[in-house]
Amino acid sequence: MITLRTVVERYTSLAGRAGAAVALTEFGLSREETEKLFSALDEDYHISRHLRFSKMEGRVYRISGEEVTHVAMDEAIANLL
Repeated sequence: MITLRTVVERYTSLAGRAGAAVALTEFGLSREETEKLFSALDEDYHISRHLRFSKMEGRVYRISGEEVTHVAMDEAIANLL
């Protein structure tokens, strides 16, 4: 499992700015890894309050039982690193 720091760094490089939606496919993980990782992050209260999942066009993943395609992160997630 990759670390929160790695996830946030990848998100930042892909999004260009906090709050921008990034397709989960862009993280370069398998479907199983993506669903396991982001479900675990979503289940942690301190982390999940900084994540915004959405369903747009693209590959659909099941994160914590919900169908989503993209994630956006609040800038304040960096305070958890």
